[in-house]
Amino acid sequence: MNDTRTTPGDTRPSPETVKELDLSSQDVPRAIRISEALRKFVDAVGRFGSWLFIPMILITVMDVILRKIGVQYWLITHLGRSFDSTVLQELEWHFHTGLFTLVLGYGYIWNTHVRVDLVRENLAFRKKAWLEFIGLTFFLIPYCSIVIYFAFEYAYDSYAMNEISASTVGLTHRWIIKSVLVFGLLMAVAAGIAVWLQVVMILWGPQDIRFPLMTIEWPEEAGSKIEGKTRLELEEMEDEFERRERERREREQQARAPDSSSGSS
Repeated sequence: MNDTRTTPGDTRPSPETVKELDLSSQDVPRAIRISEALRKFVDAVGRFGSWLFIPMILITVMDVILRKIGVQYWLITHLGRSFDSTVLQELEWHFHTGLFTLVLGYGYIWNTHVRVDLVRENLAFRKKAWLEFIGLTFFLIPYCSIVIYFAFEYAYDSYAMNEISASTVGLTHRWIIKSVLVFGLLMAVAAGIAVWLQVVMILWGPQDIRFPLMTIEWPEEAGSKIEGKTRLELEEMEDEFERRERERREREQQARAPDSSSGSS
């Protein structure tokens, strides 16, 4: 699976001449440094956004429970309209929007987004890179940029008119959640640019360097990952019970070792 032997006409460098780049070094090409900086930023935003599922679930559960046990009216009367079902449901939608949009770029840089790649999986490495380059250059980045333009107008108009919920008891300041949509799409473009820079280096940069890729795998690593995660081969995995038993025996041997040494002395 990870055979790196070259064949006649294969222009790939031999494993002995390939060097792994230290991304913290100043010798790393500028395109890779920019790509890595964008990846880290998108990753941080995505990890933050992924936590929004907690308030979304809690609010949903609270809304259902309050309606089922019949105390919602009492809470609204004595504690305020924050417990109104309409407010809670709109909060659910808003958190769901934030969760979805903030992890768009995150899903792409970790290659966990949905792909229909029956053809792509059987292509050679450089053909995959070309396909990624074409898709980013003519589809992902331009499309998201156009959507950002209209989404920004959408959010700005909402801010200018101080838009509120269509419901008389709903949430105000609708421009906030619409701005989150714009920011999430910007993160998707940033992720696209990060991958685009990597693909450019693959196609036209030095062929004897290696750095962590986001959406494709180096030829010598082909088949080692699935959906951005390391592929696990069941035949090669150690049984969990056997591993624990082996560790237990090792601890017992280490515990007996001092006793045997003191006895011999």
